[in-house]
Amino acid sequence: MSAPSAYRVLARKYRPETFVDLVGQDAMVRTLKNAFAADRIAQAFIMTGIRGTGKTTTARIIAKGMNCIGPDGNGGPTTEPCGECEHCVAIMEGRHVDVMEMDAASNTGVGNIREIIDSVHYRAASARYKVYIIDEVHMLSTGAFNALLKTLEEPPEHVKFIFATTEIRKVPVTVLSRCQRFDLRRIEPEVMITLMRKIASAEGAEIADDALALITRAAEGSARDATSLLDQAISHGAGETTAVQVRAMLGLADRGRVLDLFDMILRGDAAGALNELSSQYSDGADPMAVLRDLAEITHWVSVVKITPDAAEDPTVSPEERSRGLTMAETLPMRVLTRLWQMLLKALDEVASAPNAMMAAEMAVIRLTHVADLPSPEELTRKLSKATPPPAAPPPHGPSGGGGNTNATASHHVQGSPQSGTTMAAVAPAIDQALARFPSFEHVVELIRTNRDVKLLVEVENTLRLAAYQPGRIEFTPTDAAPRDLAQRLGTRLQLWTGNRWAVSIVGDSDAKTIAEIRDAKDNALKSAAESHPLMQAVMATFPGAKILSIRTPEDIAAAAVSEALPEVEDEWDPFEDD
Repeated sequence: MSAPSAYRVLARKYRPETFVDLVGQDAMVRTLKNAFAADRIAQAFIMTGIRGTGKTTTARIIAKGMNCIGPDGNGGPTTEPCGECEHCVAIMEGRHVDVMEMDAASNTGVGNIREIIDSVHYRAASARYKVYIIDEVHMLSTGAFNALLKTLEEPPEHVKFIFATTEIRKVPVTVLSRCQRFDLRRIEPEVMITLMRKIASAEGAEIADDALALITRAAEGSARDATSLLDQAISHGAGETTAVQVRAMLGLADRGRVLDLFDMILRGDAAGALNELSSQYSDGADPMAVLRDLAEITHWVSVVKITPDAAEDPTVSPEERSRGLTMAETLPMRVLTRLWQMLLKALDEVASAPNAMMAAEMAVIRLTHVADLPSPEELTRKLSKATPPPAAPPPHGPSGGGGNTNATASHHVQGSPQSGTTMAAVAPAIDQALARFPSFEHVVELIRTNRDVKLLVEVENTLRLAAYQPGRIEFTPTDAAPRDLAQRLGTRLQLWTGNRWAVSIVGDSDAKTIAEIRDAKDNALKSAAESHPLMQAVMATFPGAKILSIRTPEDIAAAAVSEALPEVEDEWDPFEDD
């Protein structure tokens, strides 16, 4: 009694054997047919594309077509191999002695390539060409690629190379330039659904159209993935396979229920959204899959809003299409883009959270709470129409006369002749080396340049300048000033400039410190901003809000100048006549 034949999975059983069976790659098939017809067969091919699009299968079909001799044994190279001659049968079964397949993932070194180089000089044992098929060729080491270059560029006439890779960017340019490249495309949904229906009919299995749409969507353009999922779905259904069974098999949520959740989030119904998420979780949906579906719906609605023709997707049911078109018409793009950004962040959080369901619930709560937030334009319009609160009365008292004090301090810092009779009376000849410090601000910059942070902080916060001229400083210390400030300042300046500085303390200066002048300017800007009607409306609308920083037009212009690229003078123009 003979042993029963082993079961072959659908991905292998229905593997294409000719170019006619190869679906979704019409451009490549047309090019190869023309090349074979004109006897212009390249010495090396490289196939690239995502998983399951037929790279290795195409390599075997090419090898079979180059070595096919026809049923009568007299045929030549063809794009329609007979599938009956000894070479066709042996190649498709993977046992042909002249067609060698090598997995570069496990044969990455120079030694493996040296074996190929040593064997190419011998003619094929029985076939017309000796064909080397190297799968996942991007896994070869740099040395292995370099060792292959000479043979790949000038192989013997009886040798052909066929490479397959999913990472074409990792293949050196020197290898790509020696090969004829074919980019295998993702299989379109319409073509994939037709292929799956054909296989299901051949297997005598009944499967619903919406179940096929789910399988096609999950396969993401890969024929092998789709065929494997179909194989699993047929076993799962045990009869007629429905979309509910396929959804349960894939761990997906009901698309209609995900759209309901999407609606609840956009309405800001946090309680309803949490109940729907919990219900889907109880029915077996993965929280990550639910959020991924929400992100997919957000992207799809955004694309439909820009390009309505995108709604005509064969993997989308008529009910979903109708709801998607309605959402695209009513939802503003700012809401969709904000939802997309928040969902991307939520997916990262769910992936790294110790409890995926908790993270998904927190994400849904956030999404519902921002659903009804106004746009910046609406907020500005609302604040402009708001009635500002009554302005506070201006301050009175001795502190109101600070303007003259600021002016006096400014004159002192600049070393003006009007800063006092002491400066005018002392008129020694200024040393040429000290002429680089015409004002006290230059002294402060010198301290900053030498990175004496402690001294810089003390000078800016505890020194009230009374008089200044190059080589001589008179100041009144504040209560927080260290006792040795004058001594240390003079010592440091003498060390840095090479000239002696006279630094003395006087007791009659009421000038503001550098820090007080700076703070006074910031406070004036904040006071002006707080008195603005629009800012008062913001403060009234958002109690507890504070002004953290203010950028004046001058600050913005200065920042733009500092960040701008330098102008290039007399730039050489290669097209300019001498």
